[in-house]
Parts: sequence; structure tokens; C-alpha cells
Amino acid sequence: MKEFMTNFAEKHPKAAQWIREGGLFVLFSYVVTFIKYLLLTFLPGAWRGVVGDVEWTWPGIQVSLFGVPFTLAVIGNALADGGLAFTLANYTSIILGECINFPLQRNVTFRSKGPVGKQIAMHALGTIAVMLVMNLFTCVWNPVTAAFGVPDAVRNIVTTIATGGVAMVIIFAIDKTIFAPGWGEKK
Repeated sequence: MKEFMTNFAEKHPKAAQWIREGGLFVLFSYVVTFIKYLLLTFLPGAWRGVVGDVEWTWPGIQVSLFGVPFTLAVIGNALADGGLAFTLANYTSIILGECINFPLQRNVTFRSKGPVGKQIAMHALGTIAVMLVMNLFTCVWNPVTAAFGVPDAVRNIVTTIATGGVAMVIIFAIDKTIFAPGWGEKK
């Protein structure tokens, strides 16, 4: 097998690089997603002990879909979806997860030696953008599927796969750009 991989890499260096980077990126992303999922099993309760049961949403527009009312939010969660405690738990898990993910992707997957400050800033902006879009998705998905009797475990798995999958594609594109040789360096 090693001989096959060596021959393949020699004949198709770009394809081999994409396979290596894509494989490591997905592997690290799934490990970090699993860590985030574990954090979300206890962090909402911990945050609820600090902030109580408070709804926190923006823009917080009341709408309905298929006869199911919910609060449309780019930031935050309706009280029925965990409120401020879940929002803080989610953001905490994202920040901690990215503190693990970023150095793995930068140093192992892409082997980047570029300007770390600029890379952190661009990775953070991409993560925030993805997080806001995914929050919008979940503020619709969770109440609508709950109203139709989809069990919590199924909703959580689908949410994790859907949001994680979309995030991986977008963040991979960002990381592939910001970790490329020469990116962000003065010319």
C-alpha cells in the first residue's frame, strides 16, 4: 500500500496533496465536532446556573413556518430552544473547539508558516460568519422539527451533521486559502 501511495504522489502531486489535506481536515474537524457535542451536553446547564432562563435573540422576529411559530434569530436562541444559556454554551464550545482546530489545521494539515495573526483573524471571521448562518438554520430547524415530533436525539444528530458539513466546506475553502504558501506575506 505504501508503494502505491508513493507512486500515486509522485505521478499526481496536486491530487495527493488535496487527498492528504482533505482527509486530515475532515478527521480533525470531526474530532473537534465530537468534542463540541460533548461540551454541549453539560455547558447549557452550567450557563443556566449563571444566567438563569433568559431569552436572548437578535433580531428576534416572530414568524411561523408550516403553522409552527418560532423566533427568527441570527444571534441567540429563543427560551424554548435554550435561551441565553444555550447560546453561551454553543459559543463557548465553538471557541474552545477552534482553539484546538486552528493549530491542528494550520500546523499539521496545511503545514503553514504564514503570518499567524492574519490567519487567526481570517479564520475567526470565517468561523463567525458560518456560526451566524448556522444559528439562523437551527432557529428554524429545531422548533419546526420538534413540532412535528422529531425526537431530540435525531434532531441533534441531523443538526450536527448539517451544520458541521456546511461549516467544514466553507472553513476548508478559507483555510486552503489562508494557509497557502505566501498568503498574507508582504510582497
